[in-house]
Amino acid sequence: MSGRRVLVIAGTDSSGGAGLVRDVRTLARMNVPVACAVTAVTAQTDSSVSSVYPLPPAEVRAQMSAALGSGDIGAIKIGMLGTQAIVEIVAEVLTDHRGPPIVLDPVLYSSSGSSLLDPAGIVALRRLIFPLAALLTPNLPEAAYLAQGGHFTPGVASARTTVEGWAHALLAQGPQAVLLKGGHATGAAVADVLVRPGCEALWFSDRRLEGQARGTGCALAAAVAGALARGEDLEQACRCGRAHVRALFREKPASVDTPASDTS
Repeated sequence: MSGRRVLVIAGTDSSGGAGLVRDVRTLARMNVPVACAVTAVTAQTDSSVSSVYPLPPAEVRAQMSAALGSGDIGAIKIGMLGTQAIVEIVAEVLTDHRGPPIVLDPVLYSSSGSSLLDPAGIVALRRLIFPLAALLTPNLPEAAYLAQGGHFTPGVASARTTVEGWAHALLAQGPQAVLLKGGHATGAAVADVLVRPGCEALWFSDRRLEGQARGTGCALAAAVAGALARGEDLEQACRCGRAHVRALFREKPASVDTPASDTS
């Protein structure tokens, strides 16, 4: 591998289906080198999370500072943060090391439905890290909650006007761009939308693929970060992320790590 690294800030998933393992796998497939800062250790399976151990914020700071001090970080991908204290320390370190584009996957829940960020952490995420992000990559349930404080209803979210409205509401909270992923909606196609200030909304739509997968949100955000680290522009990077996720679904089921759904 050669080129600038992606710093992945995320939690571990003992099942290997999501989190840091999925991020590293994704970037390795792209031949993009990786640096890591672990935020939490989780014990989980495809169907449940049995324990979550957030690391001490000082340890998260030390990992990030060591990685960023190398000077060869081309992009940063943020996944699970877990607690308000970790959100605050991550924001503090990133504010002191401005430069690489940040792709923020706002991980609120596991695929099995367990909470992965405390309520105070969600408030801090919006206030401190949204404004630092070059790209926010929520799925529809995350967008429904973060944009309007409500719950996701598949039929409602199938309307493009509703989805665009959520994306623009999130854009107003500070990120430079929002890629709202439509995998949780109903229908024969999966449509994602990219919104940026002063630009017309850009829709990406492809036929829904059969199969189930975990960690698709992690994979997409990591692939976008990898493409940005290689120097691609945001639109190209988003296309790269979507293509990577679709490639996972085309492979044999063992490569995709089953249960959940096409929720990229």
